Amino acid sequence: MQAVPNIVIIGGGAGGMEIATKLGHKVGRKGKAKVTLIDCAESHVWKPLLHEVATGALDIGLDAISYRGHASAHGYHFQQGAMIDINRDEKQIVLAPINDEEGQELLPARHIPYDYAVIAIGSVANDFNIPGVKEHSLFLDNTEQAMSIRKILLNKFMRYASHHQLDEKIKIAVVGAGATGVEMSAEMHHAVEQLSGFGYKIDTSLLEVTLIEADERILPKVDKVEISNSVTRELKQLGVNVMTNTRITQVTPEGLSTTEGNLIPSDMVIWSTGVKAPDFLNNIGGLESNHINQVMVKQNMQTTLDDHIFSIGDCAACPQEDGSWVPPRGQSARQMALMTADNIILMLEGKAPKNEYVYKDLGSLVNLSKFHTVGNLMSFMGGGVLVEGKIARFVYTSLYRRHLIELHGVVKGTLMMLAKGIGRIIHPHLKLH
Repeated sequence: MQAVPNIVIIGGGAGGMEIATKLGHKVGRKGKAKVTLIDCAESHVWKPLLHEVATGALDIGLDAISYRGHASAHGYHFQQGAMIDINRDEKQIVLAPINDEEGQELLPARHIPYDYAVIAIGSVANDFNIPGVKEHSLFLDNTEQAMSIRKILLNKFMRYASHHQLDEKIKIAVVGAGATGVEMSAEMHHAVEQLSGFGYKIDTSLLEVTLIEADERILPKVDKVEISNSVTRELKQLGVNVMTNTRITQVTPEGLSTTEGNLIPSDMVIWSTGVKAPDFLNNIGGLESNHINQVMVKQNMQTTLDDHIFSIGDCAACPQEDGSWVPPRGQSARQMALMTADNIILMLEGKAPKNEYVYKDLGSLVNLSKFHTVGNLMSFMGGGVLVEGKIARFVYTSLYRRHLIELHGVVKGTLMMLAKGIGRIIHPHLKLH
């Protein structure tokens, strides 16, 4: 009996999860192909919520989705591991060994066969080779890093709360004023407010957050200047020190040096500037990549050198007819994922992939914790519509609801949203461990 084709998706972010779910439903359950998702972690957390994980505002025990459990329910398989290479001659994905905390090997290196592979690993912050960034900064690219920030941040908060006679401020520098940096700056103030409800003698006067951006304004990738101005005003009202036109030349244990020769003192640096694909993707398997390690693809998301390997989301460099490149956005990753699933299904049927991705900017939303939400909707239609306040907050939360529905279906997704809402009422609003 002829073996069914193997479809392997590497990366369990929003795009990877959605393509695995769709292919699991369309071909995995029907025995037309074996669909396998590979990720380093055991569970999925929606990346736009990582700043809430980092401050303790989101409990991954309630909000994380087990890959194994989801795979079992949706017609695909899951393998935990980190891809280190692609053997295109043998059509195998090479996974690194998995070790425990003491360095003992739990699983040896593995070779996962594929007929079709999808690289959906996402992106990481770009350190631009600035001295000291890797050694003295914290990053917010995945759940593990978010949990590390949570532990350090809440320990600092509680140390000051229990030694309230200390009049020194907790100096935190956030480098990069994109959505992640902006939302993280606001969320830290919310975390301090929540801590006061646990009986700790702490308030936001002890917190000194500096948001640093090399561009002339925060949220430089957002087209509407009004959004940037609105968010700047709100951050300043919270007490965030917003510094634009400021380039960092070095990070040390004492703080950050700028091109002007100034020192920005800091007890903690969170680096969230720039976007690049992980370094190991540079020419992996002999595939073509660009200067920020993104895998070069055609508009149908097939890699330029291998029609049986696709790449989607932030780790893919996808050209557009006007000569531009698809920006690294969550909305583009989702749209690429669903379209790529259709193209792979066509190839399984012996047809050529006919769908090509055309980026349409559906807008941008920035949520400053409980304090303010602002954004622009349907940007591709005459510049879009500016929204603020409760309407913007509703649309922002709707994006996560849509993600849950894509992964679980309408009925189960809706029930999960209700359960999460009830859980947030019952459980504390701040996770302290």
